[in-house]
Amino acid sequence: MLTLTEEILTKTIRVRPNDSYKGTFGRVVLVGGNANYGGAIIMASTAAVYAGAGLVTTGTDTNNLSSLHASLPEAMFVNYYDKVKLSHLVSYATTVVIGPGLGDDFHSQEVLASVLANINQSQSVIIDGSAISLLAANPLDIPDTNLIFTPHEMEWQRLSGIKISDQTSDANQLVQQQLNATVVLKKHHTEIYTGKNIYQLPIGTPAQATGGMGDTLAGMIGGFTAQFDNQENAVLAAVYAHSAIADELARSQYVVLPHQISHALPMFMKRYAN
Repeated sequence: MLTLTEEILTKTIRVRPNDSYKGTFGRVVLVGGNANYGGAIIMASTAAVYAGAGLVTTGTDTNNLSSLHASLPEAMFVNYYDKVKLSHLVSYATTVVIGPGLGDDFHSQEVLASVLANINQSQSVIIDGSAISLLAANPLDIPDTNLIFTPHEMEWQRLSGIKISDQTSDANQLVQQQLNATVVLKKHHTEIYTGKNIYQLPIGTPAQATGGMGDTLAGMIGGFTAQFDNQENAVLAAVYAHSAIADELARSQYVVLPHQISHALPMFMKRYAN
């Protein structure tokens, strides 16, 4: 197992060309946030915007529209029950994030199926939170594309069938290879399973133990994969940056809130732009 280090940031984050425009840095579509869990998709969308994605669209329940626009005017909105509009946006996205706050009812499953049906091979797709549990309980056709699963240990147990107590690196890697996907297994020292290697994150703080941390990480991975060409490095850099920022904030705070990590991203990334 390899140790993920700060070097991944300078290998990944690039100085922006002078002739850049919003299309240069990718289109991210994030889908989730039912009527009860709108905060999850708003936090994920915030992370994608602050990570530098060129265009961000949030597909969510209409109950979340006012909150989304009030807290994140940079994000566009689509009603995720409007299958025609959502399918169009998903098919043209650079990166799709599905799952934060999506829920686990029949309507949630319909939204997930609609998104997956409109994915193409050129995209990166981050499957997070509720979407992982839905796939574990109701198997759907998973597209052949750059898939990134971001489960915590219980979600990984549901998807992989490996009990938490048996989640060794060898057992995890075997299922990851069967899924033909990158797996970001969120835990005390997060492990990232790629096609070739297993990385362990050596940093992080208990100040991160609050709701929304995983949603923010999913959005950061979305923003990084949308704008940086090396997709494996983009995932690794997002995971490292997420905890590195939290560590910095925890020097003076008892608790680090997820949106604080997002808001710190632009200045943090500027330090490492190469």
